[in-house]
Amino acid sequence: MLTFFKSTLLTRLLLLLLLALALRLPLLWWGLPLMPIELRAMLVGERLGEGVRLYRDLYDSTAPLAAALAGLLELLSSRTLWLYRLLALALLTFQAIRFNFVLNRADVLPERGYLAALVYLLVGSATTDLDIFSPLLLGHTFLIAGFSALLPTSREGYDNRRLFRAGFLIGAAALCYLPLALFLLLGLFAVIIFAANSFRSFLLLVCGFLFPYAVVASFFLYTGSLPGFIQFHLQPTVSGLVAGTDGLPLPVQLRLLALPGVVLALGLVRSLLGPPGLVFQVKFRQLMLVWVLVAAAMALAGRGVAPGTAALLLPPVAYFSLYLWQKTARAWVPEVGLLVLVGAVLLVRYRAVFFLDDALQLPLEARYAVQPDPRTNFLQGQRLLVLGPSLRPYVHNRLASPYLDWRLAQVDFGHLDEYAAVFRLARSLGPNPPQYLIDQRNLLPELRYKLPHLFGRYQPTNTKGVYRLGK
Repeated sequence: MLTFFKSTLLTRLLLLLLLALALRLPLLWWGLPLMPIELRAMLVGERLGEGVRLYRDLYDSTAPLAAALAGLLELLSSRTLWLYRLLALALLTFQAIRFNFVLNRADVLPERGYLAALVYLLVGSATTDLDIFSPLLLGHTFLIAGFSALLPTSREGYDNRRLFRAGFLIGAAALCYLPLALFLLLGLFAVIIFAANSFRSFLLLVCGFLFPYAVVASFFLYTGSLPGFIQFHLQPTVSGLVAGTDGLPLPVQLRLLALPGVVLALGLVRSLLGPPGLVFQVKFRQLMLVWVLVAAAMALAGRGVAPGTAALLLPPVAYFSLYLWQKTARAWVPEVGLLVLVGAVLLVRYRAVFFLDDALQLPLEARYAVQPDPRTNFLQGQRLLVLGPSLRPYVHNRLASPYLDWRLAQVDFGHLDEYAAVFRLARSLGPNPPQYLIDQRNLLPELRYKLPHLFGRYQPTNTKGVYRLGK
């Protein structure tokens, strides 16, 4: 197997694609569970498709580019889960092939081939967390696309346009998931070790990073959404208010990261024990070590539970694993190592089939999927306002208000003793009130007192906490 993937023939790419599909398609027989991050993307996309303005008419922290893509997917097909999963697979496959191409073109190791892409897809297939479309996975794709621009075209310096492009793509990644802006530190380190004029080169990188933000800020300024962009996206994300709210629990994430962590550790030890290589190869190894540190800082920014966190480790895992497949005195050792990795991925991925989830103490990701609320099963395709953090009522219904993220909605519902908050509620809901109101926080009595012409129209149904709009 190693000899086959050490070739640079394009037929190896076809086999990689078939391998990625083979690891995922059998799970379709068990169905596709709807994860919280996917439901949020669908709700955001639906609202954008209805013509509302992000951050002005929709209180949510989703980054602009991720929200725009969700809106495009909903325009193509409403709430088609397999479309989101297909996009996630396409993003992960592109990352693997693109990163492998960069390694081959830069000659970071004497041998070329598709082993890096193979490990990238294998380790990325160990968990269904990377089968899910997430803003982090989308932003990570921009990072991989711009990574080659951080490497010099010659050993003497940089082309200015390449540095600006690298900064631009890091900025685009941050517009998908804000903490990815930390990868500017990786760009700074690349400038220091590769560029002749580090300060000037880093300024070009920063200018490229700020350019997409200047464009987005100008757009939001002219649409009246700039204050909301700062209030509902920048401030909550920087403060960690919304970090990882839709992800898996931290203990589950740590167990899922164990396999890539072991591969990374073994490859790192092997790289340090071997010959140092050429000067450029040593610098590239240092760059990938900094990638690991920045990825760790990224994980901390998302409290370790942001959906798609495992993607941050895939590039260094793919790179350092190449040292494990180099020729040794015992030629069979690398072959056995690769087979062990394939077996470990299959065991983790299909642990439910082999009844190993309890033995591995690794619960299935599907346990944390969004399940419809049984109390509201009689609601199908209705326009709702949910006064509370749960998104379960929206599984079979539509969002009919700006208040998607309950934490951010506290800017209004948490200040009902202020005239400005009550006025915003009346302006947001008055023209087209939701058909049903689900009160999870017992706020309706106070809302009826403050806004009787609006909330006084809601009548109780046979289900406690569910109210229907009357005439």
